[in-house]
Amino acid sequence: MDNAADDAARRARSARFATMPIVLAGTIAVTAGLTGPVAHAEPRHDDDATKKRHVDEDRNVGHRPVFGTAVARPSSTTVTTVASVTKAPTTYTVRQGDTVSGIAARFGLSAQEVLVRNGLGWNTIIHPGQTLHLASAPAAPAAATAAAPAPSGTSGSYHVKSGDTVSAIAARNGVSTSAILAANNLSQRSLIYPGQTLTIPRAGTTPAAPAPAASTAPATAAPAPAPAAATSVKIAAGDTIGAIAAKHGVSVKALLAANGLSYTSTIYAGKVLVLPAATSKPTTTPTGGAVTTAVGSVNGVELTGEQRRNAATIVSVGRTLGVPDRGIVIALAAALQESSLRNLSHGDRDSVGLFQQRPSQGWGTTAALQDPATAAELFFVGNPGKTRGLLGIRGWSSMALTDAAQAVQVSAYPNEYAKWEQTARALLTSL
Repeated sequence: MDNAADDAARRARSARFATMPIVLAGTIAVTAGLTGPVAHAEPRHDDDATKKRHVDEDRNVGHRPVFGTAVARPSSTTVTTVASVTKAPTTYTVRQGDTVSGIAARFGLSAQEVLVRNGLGWNTIIHPGQTLHLASAPAAPAAATAAAPAPSGTSGSYHVKSGDTVSAIAARNGVSTSAILAANNLSQRSLIYPGQTLTIPRAGTTPAAPAPAASTAPATAAPAPAPAAATSVKIAAGDTIGAIAAKHGVSVKALLAANGLSYTSTIYAGKVLVLPAATSKPTTTPTGGAVTTAVGSVNGVELTGEQRRNAATIVSVGRTLGVPDRGIVIALAAALQESSLRNLSHGDRDSVGLFQQRPSQGWGTTAALQDPATAAELFFVGNPGKTRGLLGIRGWSSMALTDAAQAVQVSAYPNEYAKWEQTARALLTSL
């Protein structure tokens, strides 16, 4: 009996110790993560609004430990595509969906450069099939050394760069501004643009003039009557309606009407314009300079020929840039206040030109600011990164004239522009 009891007790102890390794093995395996993924049943519940069934994911429901395999998610890769800039061709044919700004960006140009090079305004519409000029023909080898005066007895060429003006190029090459203008068939109001190639005449020469054959008459003989008798004119590169009108003694309005054009129309080099009968014949001094006697009154203000020509330049530049009448009136009022529409070589501190812009304030060089067309363009578009032009002033078209002009000019007398508004309006109408 005692032996049987001892055997039963021994078997009970053996069975108890035999189960312990299994429990230990399971605990070690789970702790060490040697088992496979453990699926756990999640409680399902109804969504109160839609009655849809769903299972909560990625959280420990009921504060129970959940063992699973941690998988690192690949980080998302951001790819930035940078559009390559292609060298600008000489011409470009517009395709469906193209815009001026898009074309300019594609070839590393500014939208303004494309507009000016093609005689377009900001509100001009381009259409598929239209050909745009993007770059001039490659400059002659001499262009690389065009910064130096051309050797005596020869002519050279110069590749226009950003910021250049005709007067600055002339000074750099030791020739007169009028000589460069004549050599390139340009006028005082013509615009030049980066990439354009200019012919540089021989240093020390004056603009060539055809001499009458076998004539012994003095150089101051009566001028040829051809310009006054002309009934049409062929548009040259760089010409503007304002410049053509001033050259032939007609108003811009009459010239537009004679050719069925509007202020927003675009003219093209090589086309022929009909000239209306001249309302006044421009007179010149014996040296060829324009006489500055009064030619008429605008809103009670007597204007000289010089003042009207400068006003016509401002209007012409504004039209070329697509500036509405309101903006042109603001520019005329500003010039009337700052310089009385005279191209001054002096002013307060270093102020010069029609708008008394200051080189020290970033508007440009003294020579550039004394070019009426350049000064007018700077008033409208500013000198990028340095000064703001009218078109860069937010909400300028809804401002009072004096406030809009002051935003550009930053004058010590901000309220003085208002008194010129009616005169500026009348002047624009008369041109």
